[in-house]
Amino acid sequence: MSGLTTTGSTVLTGLDALPPSVNFWRHCLEWFGGLGIIVMALAVLPLLGIGGMQLYKGQAPGPLKDERLAPRITATARSLWYVYALITAAGIVSLRVCGMSWFDAICHAFSAVGLGGFSTHDRSIAYFNSAAIELVLMVLMVIASLNFARHFIALRRLSLEGYRHDPEVKGIFAILSVSVLGIATLLIWRGVYPDFVTALRHSAFTVISQATTSGLTTQDYQQWPVFAPYWMLFLSCIVCSTGSTGGGIKMFRTLLLARQAGRELTLLIHPSAMAPVRVGGRAIPDSVGHAVLAFIFLYFMTVVLLTFAMLLTGMDFDSSFTAVVTSINNTAHGFGPPGAVHNFHALTSVQIWICAAAMLLGRLEIFSVLVLFRRSYWRK
Repeated sequence: MSGLTTTGSTVLTGLDALPPSVNFWRHCLEWFGGLGIIVMALAVLPLLGIGGMQLYKGQAPGPLKDERLAPRITATARSLWYVYALITAAGIVSLRVCGMSWFDAICHAFSAVGLGGFSTHDRSIAYFNSAAIELVLMVLMVIASLNFARHFIALRRLSLEGYRHDPEVKGIFAILSVSVLGIATLLIWRGVYPDFVTALRHSAFTVISQATTSGLTTQDYQQWPVFAPYWMLFLSCIVCSTGSTGGGIKMFRTLLLARQAGRELTLLIHPSAMAPVRVGGRAIPDSVGHAVLAFIFLYFMTVVLLTFAMLLTGMDFDSSFTAVVTSINNTAHGFGPPGAVHNFHALTSVQIWICAAAMLLGRLEIFSVLVLFRRSYWRK
């Protein structure tokens, strides 16, 4: 479940001693899971009106248009496969050039592009202690957190112009930049690292990894000031783009809710005003807004109920809450028992099943799972 949902949490220890075939299979699960969720986000969820891809209606060429999408799912998947494989291949070569073995380069490129937290070493990326490797992985994680429809359009048109006008890209880069600099400043202020360059290096990698729901680690961020891990947990909820391999609420829904709140404030002052909700200059239909509000309600209620379920097993609140949030956001690590330098092997069987359920619900956007339990769905 953790691999296919690209969560990356593990109950295994002694990863360095695992047979290469087992390690390779673990990373293949994340890589194929990442491709599968991209296809679902771009080809299936728009049919439910909750995926956020309505933003790209009429803008994407060929098979990526929302209109009449269902008959073209095969063509959509083929196009996405090319882009996904190309980015992965570039990542493998780059990591090999930076000093990884071919095996480690392949596994960690799979993990970074799939935004999963699996590694071939118990110490994760700290094992390599290489700024160059960390930089390559950061680039891969940021690319994977963006909409793969946008990547396809950019490659087809050989132009980066689309990124400049994408509201999700703007939001992601703005939040990541402020967070990296802010946490680096906090680390220096609290004396965690001796100089700003070192603090910036570890802040950049850890913030990007956690915010993009990857979960690869170089530092035990549980030892950082408490603001930092909680802020990164919050970022994992909102940073990733629609149509990426990341989890969480997604940036499109975050932007839509912010615009919706702004409209309600406007209507309180000017009740008769015409104030459509716009994201990226495009008016968003009220039906999409209502679907997103319903999704957010189910998301938070799922977190609440599963947290209470974890509390019933005897786990403390911090560990219960973070384990559920990281699982539903499909990022590898919380803090407390399942933390940055820990894995889930200390959890009981019941706790592991609860986390696995959260992973599935988060990866399939909750609606896709809950609709299976409606009688009307099966009758139809």
